[in-house]
Amino acid sequence: MKVTTAQQWWYALPGLPLAALTLPVYVFVPTYYGELGVSLALIGTVLLAVRVLDAVSDPLIGYVSDRVHVPLLGGLGRRKPWLLVGMLPTLLALWMVFVPPDRPDAGYLLIWSTVLSIGWTLMLLPYNAWGAELAEDYDGRTDVTARREGFTVLGTLLATSLPVLLGVWDGSTSADLGDALHGLAIALLVLVPLTVLLALWRVPRERDRGRARIRLRDGLKVLRGNKAFTRLISAFLINGWANGLPASLFVLFVTHVLVAPEMVGPLLFAYFLSGVIAIPGWVALSRRFGKHRIWVSSMTLACATFLWVPFLGAGDIWAFGLIVVLSGFAVGADLVLPTAIQADVVDVDTAETGEQRTGLYFALWSLATKLSLALAAGIAFPLLEFSGFRADLAPGADGNTPSSLFALSMLYAGLPVILKLPALVLMWNFPLSRDAQGELRKTIDTAADI
Repeated sequence: MKVTTAQQWWYALPGLPLAALTLPVYVFVPTYYGELGVSLALIGTVLLAVRVLDAVSDPLIGYVSDRVHVPLLGGLGRRKPWLLVGMLPTLLALWMVFVPPDRPDAGYLLIWSTVLSIGWTLMLLPYNAWGAELAEDYDGRTDVTARREGFTVLGTLLATSLPVLLGVWDGSTSADLGDALHGLAIALLVLVPLTVLLALWRVPRERDRGRARIRLRDGLKVLRGNKAFTRLISAFLINGWANGLPASLFVLFVTHVLVAPEMVGPLLFAYFLSGVIAIPGWVALSRRFGKHRIWVSSMTLACATFLWVPFLGAGDIWAFGLIVVLSGFAVGADLVLPTAIQADVVDVDTAETGEQRTGLYFALWSLATKLSLALAAGIAFPLLEFSGFRADLAPGADGNTPSSLFALSMLYAGLPVILKLPALVLMWNFPLSRDAQGELRKTIDTAADI
């Protein structure tokens, strides 16, 4: 199936609000709830607990989206109807999480974070699987993924810049942060349904090239034996954990180590804008050298950049700004290339089983994404509290000792460098090249046409 460039852009559009929805949960919400009096250790525990629940819900939703047609909406295909099913709980829960009562507790955060995660998964898994099935060739999948992730980064820019543009947050008080989340919630209540409906209208349904239905037990055996998948998802989980640490700690680092809370918004904007700018370059390089090799190169760039962060202190804004831009370039590849490789890995399974189980594979991919972010928050915040760091103190206050601030710097940048090293090793000689993927597609298409 060949989709037009215009259809690829329409498909990519919902990536913008879906990203604007998820970034604050890991970057702004933990800090905000901490400033409202919830223990940092409890916040980390809650986020980790929600990801444990995802270990059940994500594979189940992926499996169901592969095999179950939504009643009355079967004409839309396997993927499209699930975006509509997941929209209502997503919109309700995002409001409850972003606009909490004055004194929320950990139970409140747990309940509504769980609802938000399930609703978001009901939308995102079929959405990503739909994209993987729109294009079937090695470079075409990179194009579809790049456009979607480009909008994803733009959505992240929206999440970071809209509060500043609205004039409701300079990062100095919890009230400012609460107003920012309130404004963002209102914007998302409009943008999520609007962009989803436009995509459903303008983009064709996926093409199912499966020719059989494999038993669950046999399918799990094949999945475990898919060495390309296990290698890729292991590298992705480790690298995602490394990326999740600075994402979770960014606000705290800029506020308390650099003592520049007013720069949180501009620096985040610069970070993700750099990612958007870098995407076309990474895509072009991947066409020449292969997706996995260029992904390794981007991870190496990130490591070389983060090595300098622990040497920074109060007022080092320009030096940190350079680090932000370079690491933003690296994250552009992280957003596009692993997911494009994931679509290729599904072909290994389809060729062997005869069933196109894209939803299940992307469910496990989503689970790895969530688990990596939860590991970051679940480990970083308790360790920060153990070090004596306090998020409720004013920037530059005497309560946070040099050792606690150094612990924050090492968790923000030192640990991510260490974590990325095994991911580099796993991906350097990854076996699924352009030629290998082309042969898989020939096998799949030949079998489906018999």
